[in-house]
Amino acid sequence: MDVRRRVTANANRLAAPPPSGERVKTNHHHDNHQDHNQTQPKASDALPLPLYLTNGVFFMLFFSVACFLLQRWRAKIRNSIPLHVVSFSELVALVSLIASVIYLLGFFGIEFVQSFISSPPRPPVVGIWDDERTRKEDASNSNQNDAVVVDRFIIQENCQAVALVSDHVNEDEEIVRAVMAGTIPSYSLESKLVDCKRAAGIRREALQKMTGKSLEGLPLEGFDYESILGQCCEMPVGYVQIPVGTAGPLLLDGREYWIPMATTEGCLVASANRGCKAIYVSGGATGIVLKDGMTRAPVVRFGSAKRAAEMKFFVEDPLNFDTIAVVFNKTSRFARLQSLKCGIAGKNLYMRFSCSTGDAMGMNMVGKGVQNVLVHLQNEFPDMDVIGISGNYCSDKKPAAINWVEGRGKSVVCEATIKEEAVRKVLKTSVGALVELNTLKNLAGSAVAGALGGFNAQASNIVTAIYIATGQDPAQNVESSHCITMLEAVNDGKDLHVSVTMPSVEVGTVGGGTQLASQSACLNLLGVKGANKESPGVNSRQLATIVAGSVLAGELSLLSAIAAGQLINSHMKYNRSRKDVSKATS
Repeated sequence: MDVRRRVTANANRLAAPPPSGERVKTNHHHDNHQDHNQTQPKASDALPLPLYLTNGVFFMLFFSVACFLLQRWRAKIRNSIPLHVVSFSELVALVSLIASVIYLLGFFGIEFVQSFISSPPRPPVVGIWDDERTRKEDASNSNQNDAVVVDRFIIQENCQAVALVSDHVNEDEEIVRAVMAGTIPSYSLESKLVDCKRAAGIRREALQKMTGKSLEGLPLEGFDYESILGQCCEMPVGYVQIPVGTAGPLLLDGREYWIPMATTEGCLVASANRGCKAIYVSGGATGIVLKDGMTRAPVVRFGSAKRAAEMKFFVEDPLNFDTIAVVFNKTSRFARLQSLKCGIAGKNLYMRFSCSTGDAMGMNMVGKGVQNVLVHLQNEFPDMDVIGISGNYCSDKKPAAINWVEGRGKSVVCEATIKEEAVRKVLKTSVGALVELNTLKNLAGSAVAGALGGFNAQASNIVTAIYIATGQDPAQNVESSHCITMLEAVNDGKDLHVSVTMPSVEVGTVGGGTQLASQSACLNLLGVKGANKESPGVNSRQLATIVAGSVLAGELSLLSAIAAGQLINSHMKYNRSRKDVSKATS
């Protein structure tokens, strides 16, 4: 407090004019400042050597260390060693490189580097009255002076803040006009402004003005736009709110899970919850991962079908496969090539690579490996023309028989035996009615419709809700929802055995949308957040079994509602809005 009073008192003396007849004692700050500049440290003072020797040392250090690091990094790239893994010698070299760069830049007068070497001195306060009477008056009025100085300071700060806000608003309006005119591309706002939220706000305002449509109901505040930059979404203007409900507990493999489901469909979470209850009271479900392999299938073209066939025989030869696997596996610590299956259409060859990808869903990982293999195969087949890294033989985000037969991602089967009492009291139906409905609806009805992997009641409903909640790719529900539901009466017809077989569940617990805060929280709820340090791939496989177990619960509940004639009544009760929308404005 004493320090603050002395500072403000000095400030008051500076602000007030000197009384008449009183002498002002000035500090010769100009001379002192010149003296200080003469003794200010410089970049050339880094070593106690003559200037030419100091320069020579740092020039030699810079070039020798740079050459050393380039050679080391080149060797790492050739041997597929991550660049961020450094030895002690490399660490010392990096420190030396940084020190030499700072010295050389400082020596040539780069101001921002000089600021790191030595901060400019603050000029001493001048114009302080030394008259004894003035000091006494200032001391007696110190409280009043403090209040005046504080008031002046607050007013000045407020004026500066208002001016900054005004300038900021005016600048934003100019950028909005530039975006509308096309002089500033909308996609470049983040890089130009270095403020993702501000960029989204400006883009949003420009969009509203260009279209004449309001985005009032689309929230902008309350979202971390930095987290999606270069990762999840380009040119954002806000975010969509989707409610997340939880069904459970789902008793699966002896563990209880509360299932997060992001959906706007009424009855869905309640339906899955009822299925979880029937499974729970019957002793739980069991899930098994049959296969784990993400696929990518490039298409290449030759001058003749014969040459395409020759390459097919070459890559499918076990002796050559080992070499191809080594080339493929160099691209990642987790990618491991498992199989390579080829298909031919005339002189076009489709190669379906399948590999494990750890806890990642793995599309990018397998793509890198495939690209590396294509470069390697070009040496053996120089006449090979690579048409595309993906030739739809994979097949991604499209219903395809190859995924239904061969599998893609995680192939999972989940089963449970539901007791007669649970069928009657929880599901409100009978074992016989459920078995008959499943046969006629899920099996025969789907066959009549020509379904491809759609031998189920609502697998896609459950898969999509969990995918959105946990940051998976929602478009992959196409093949991930491939499912056949089987029901059978057991134990002399008293109990019900139910199973779901899903050959292509594509999930991951790292990468993509799994890193966003909300989706990461849902993965954490399931206990599968991030990568498994001890055994890579365990978390993603566990998530796949949870998806299958949740589908099992959803199948049980929906089939029971249909068998008991409750489906329409339930949807009329829980899936219809009671709001008066007649007054809503468009």
